[in-house]
Amino acid sequence: MEADKEASRSLRVTLIAGATASGKSGLALRMAERQGGLIVNADSMQVYAELRILTARPTAQDETRAPHRLYGIRSAREAYSVADWLRDVAPLVAAARQGGPPLIIVGGTGLYFKALLEGLSPVPDIPDVVRRHWRAEAVALGPVRLHAELARRDPLTAQKLRPSDPQRIVRALEVLEGTGRPLSEWHQVAGQPVLRESEAVKLYVTLPRADLYARCDARLDRMVEAGALDEVRGLSSLNLPADRPATRALGVEALMAHLGGHIGLEAALEQAKIDTRRYAKRQLTWARRNMLSWTPYSEK
Repeated sequence: MEADKEASRSLRVTLIAGATASGKSGLALRMAERQGGLIVNADSMQVYAELRILTARPTAQDETRAPHRLYGIRSAREAYSVADWLRDVAPLVAAARQGGPPLIIVGGTGLYFKALLEGLSPVPDIPDVVRRHWRAEAVALGPVRLHAELARRDPLTAQKLRPSDPQRIVRALEVLEGTGRPLSEWHQVAGQPVLRESEAVKLYVTLPRADLYARCDARLDRMVEAGALDEVRGLSSLNLPADRPATRALGVEALMAHLGGHIGLEAALEQAKIDTRRYAKRQLTWARRNMLSWTPYSEK
């Protein structure tokens, strides 16, 4: 027990968050090369194997410069949740506590960091029959009607979810039916953190808004040059259900519309850039509300 306490006191995990295209991955790579350490993904889209380019996953060359974990570990055919990520990251934190490589956890999914430091509410397992029912309802009703159903049954949770987020809407409905309690109530039950605040150095990468948006636009142009259209074509060939998270990766919808002959490439790129800037803005808003204790970090 005393050895565990000593290991915990000496452990320092670096957490790097920030909006999309802010330079988080580059910072993590430089830190890993200078200090040693294992770079761990905390981005909900970079887990999907089929989406290296559009999700700005580290390149194969990056992966030779420092060890990376939890990148490209799931098929786009599968859903991957924050609970899945916690289960995958927990052994890495445990190994670091026992003298393994220090961790640099980097990504733009704020909910992953929140769950890492605060834990998840202990929602019981949901019966498969309930899960199958609501996944079928998501296909039959569509996201807007599904969100309306959630608003009728659990208005507090519905207020926090967008109709364009069917995965979380389905989760809220299946929890309500499977447990008899709305997800908003379960969220009031404290979970167990995987990483303690005292063990973490928390950095939030900042850029002037205009610079961030310019980087978002330029990166999308580079993605198309690097083969993003072929990547989206491959994703489309999987015929994924609408509730699969990978279909909501930035740029996928617009580029699929182009590949389907509905809009030109220039219009698709412009829409993807608009969507990316809007997403970056939402990330910044979330951080202002939920990451007040994080240290701002700027290269300038």
